[in-house]
Amino acid sequence: MRKYVIGIDYGTDSCRALVVDSENGREIASAVCHYPRWKKGLYCDARSQRYRQHPLDYTESLEKAVREALAAISAEMPGEICALAFDTTGSTPVLTDAQGTPLALTARFAGEPDAMFVLWKDHTAIPEAAEINAAAKKADTDYTLYSGGIYSAEWAWAKVLHILKTNPAVADAAYAWVEHCDWMCALLTGNTRPEELLRSRCAAGHKGLWHAAWGGWPPAAFFDGLRPGLGRFAERMSPETHTAERIAGGLCGEWAARLGLPEGIPVAVGAVDAHIGAVGAGIRPGVLTRIMGTSTCDIVVAPAGKLDGAVRGICGQVDGSVLPGYVGMEAGQSAFGDVYAWFRDLLMWPVRELLPERADLAEDVIPHLSQQAAAIDPRESSVLALDWLNGRRTPDANQLLTGALTGLTLGTSAPMIFRALVEATAFGSRAIAERFTGEGVEIRSILAIGGIAVKSPFVMQTLSDVLGMPIRVVRYDQTCALGAAMCAAVAAGIYPTLEAAQAAMGVGEYVDYTPDPERRAFYEKQYERYAALGRFMELQTND
Repeated sequence: MRKYVIGIDYGTDSCRALVVDSENGREIASAVCHYPRWKKGLYCDARSQRYRQHPLDYTESLEKAVREALAAISAEMPGEICALAFDTTGSTPVLTDAQGTPLALTARFAGEPDAMFVLWKDHTAIPEAAEINAAAKKADTDYTLYSGGIYSAEWAWAKVLHILKTNPAVADAAYAWVEHCDWMCALLTGNTRPEELLRSRCAAGHKGLWHAAWGGWPPAAFFDGLRPGLGRFAERMSPETHTAERIAGGLCGEWAARLGLPEGIPVAVGAVDAHIGAVGAGIRPGVLTRIMGTSTCDIVVAPAGKLDGAVRGICGQVDGSVLPGYVGMEAGQSAFGDVYAWFRDLLMWPVRELLPERADLAEDVIPHLSQQAAAIDPRESSVLALDWLNGRRTPDANQLLTGALTGLTLGTSAPMIFRALVEATAFGSRAIAERFTGEGVEIRSILAIGGIAVKSPFVMQTLSDVLGMPIRVVRYDQTCALGAAMCAAVAAGIYPTLEAAQAAMGVGEYVDYTPDPERRAFYEKQYERYAALGRFMELQTND
């Protein structure tokens, strides 16, 4: 019998189940299920930057996706399911009761957004992030040191603190918090008690201020200084964290029945989607792996002991968060594909208002804009854009910053503006790469995965021109789920290490981009203009 493993990828909009042959990484079957409540826009408020997801969206979509994937396995390809593993968005925490049950699954809080998972892109906790940063700078130990020196409003403690401060009823009922990736593993192994469940090294280190240098979580006294009683939440979590290929436990009977899988098969410790996507893409030292979608995550690994101190302004550096034995580093942009989607929606506004029957045109806007923008000589356009439409994640997180357009004239066209927006997202990417290299992290080339990387040659060529580096795009749209499947294969004992699983199960289809020398020279000067515009906008924000 062939040995199959399942990789579960929870994205922003849907759950994907991928059944893989552990011998070679071949896809046997897959299925996707969108979150029904999220799809209706429930529990969210874009104006206040509140984005919440109900835990039932996660459990119902998991059950449907796994069962559909199993049903799609050909009768001619029988195999034994040996293990499964998860990746999820992050930081996406939820407040729970003493049993580890998300409060939204209790009758009292079934429709309360603050009792649901707080999605990664929720920016309601900007003031609380500022409080955490101020407290860390005053403390004897700066607990943000290995989080780039700046704690983000997108991360767990800021989100938890915000809800506890603004919703007394939820605050009174909350016993602990848990990240999405950790809850899924806890749920499926029947071990949800906050003190006992296994915590992901990846999520805890990059999003939760966990670091071995201070024995795990910051002390309770630090959190109590932010809000009396907050320290109890840290005390209710084990100081130990675990890498993604470790076994969280065996699949419990309830979930074995719900998913149609053998009871007791290994469930690996969960992790954040970008980091697991980097594993699936084949990350290695010296290669910046970019996960490119609505936002971006940039992942780099370096051998443990090779880094000289903490890297400033990134989203953390954590030993073993990507590959055991390597320090994983994360950066990224709060908006990438969302920048293009914003412009598409702006152009579509009169169509939706005046010709609602033609709203289907939205699907063709970005492909057509890309075709037209690619034909424009960048030296013939005066338009310059700043890509901070959803704040700036890195370098140096600041969710209060905003985007900008300058150089508009009566002759400016929609493709010119679109090209400027694409260039701006590329300039933001260059700022990240330069922060890494300026801090002594080696980057020789770029490895890209995700929908934009696969579907938009114009964006990828522009990115190569701006970065002045070759870019290799992985031609596979399920790299995150594949990375999770690799973790499952190690947890099942099929491979001894993640590197061995990568070598056997990796995807070998790529598209390569190389910089155009003439455009590269122009973008050197244009990048200086972008940086100057960014400094101006920061001054306006600070005023």
